[in-house]
Amino acid sequence: MALMQCRIFIAILVMSFVSHINGIEKPKNPDSKEAEKLPPCQACKTVVNSVQHGMARTNKRHFGGGDTAWEEEKLGDYAQSEVRLVEIQEKLCAEVQRGQNQCYSLAEEWEQLIEEWWFKQKELGDLHSWLCIKKVEYCCPDNHYGPECKPCEGFPDNVCNNNGQCKGSGTRKGNGDCRCNAGYSGPTCSECAEKYYESYRDEKKLLCSKCHPACKGSCSKAGHKGCNECNSGWMKDGERGCVDINECTSKDSCKTNQFCVNNDGSYSCLACDNSCEGCHGDGPDMCNKCASGYVLKDGLCIGVQTSSSDWTRYLTYLGLCIATCIIFQKNTLIASVIGLSVAVYVAVSEYMLSTLTNQNQFFQNSIDSFLKNMN
Repeated sequence: MALMQCRIFIAILVMSFVSHINGIEKPKNPDSKEAEKLPPCQACKTVVNSVQHGMARTNKRHFGGGDTAWEEEKLGDYAQSEVRLVEIQEKLCAEVQRGQNQCYSLAEEWEQLIEEWWFKQKELGDLHSWLCIKKVEYCCPDNHYGPECKPCEGFPDNVCNNNGQCKGSGTRKGNGDCRCNAGYSGPTCSECAEKYYESYRDEKKLLCSKCHPACKGSCSKAGHKGCNECNSGWMKDGERGCVDINECTSKDSCKTNQFCVNNDGSYSCLACDNSCEGCHGDGPDMCNKCASGYVLKDGLCIGVQTSSSDWTRYLTYLGLCIATCIIFQKNTLIASVIGLSVAVYVAVSEYMLSTLTNQNQFFQNSIDSFLKNMN
């Protein structure tokens, strides 16, 4: 009896221990999105967005069909009721990913403020403006910055000349300096940056456009004629401005078994065809000399094996003729039929080979002509 009671006691202890272990929450990864700590203004916006998400989630809840007049009356009561507020607060921050832990903490800290706004929202207006800007002072209005929410340079309609962003805009941080967009410079983004030129300006607007790639540094207008100085790979011409240098005119531009292709401001070296030993373009018809194992035929460097196949073909024809002669001694009629067949076979074979060669040559010539016109 005592042994049975001891076993029951041990079983209860084990079950209690297991329940306790399962009830312990696993520590969250401090580097996870939920544990991320957001800047003050962004954290406040996260809480506000979560409240707005809850309002959208509970919009027209509990009403769907029936007496329309009754529903409108009840819906008006529910819209700003404490019941709806509780439903929103129950899942506040649940949909948040980045900074969720911080959102829970701030929502709990600002619970009374959110309730105050909820019941007076018609008087207090937008939650972000009332809570984040006026009450907790985590944010500033747009285009204002710093602890005192000073207006950015050019406020209200020409901040940074509309060519940049005010540092700290909308927050209690930053110094109000302008961070200029690409192509603009100066304290208020009122000048064109290097490698850009002034393409338009009036009293309120400045437009800067990028210089031509031929320009080194600054330029005065569009195109290669507007360059003040030419970039590498270009040279100055009195009438045409910066003109591309054709590096391919130099014999030392590429290695022995490469050919040169000129590009705007530069050049490329491409490998010759395997059949070539030196070349002036791509393909077996552009060889300066045929490589070892290749021979020149009809303007193309072709493999020796391809040339040997001609001998194989001729020997085949010869063998068929000899066989026909042997048969002719035995049976003239059969030999005549076979001889005619051999003649037709040889004629058709040679015609097909000739046609194929001409088509290949025509195709290659067309490609060469196209490439020359492109250059």
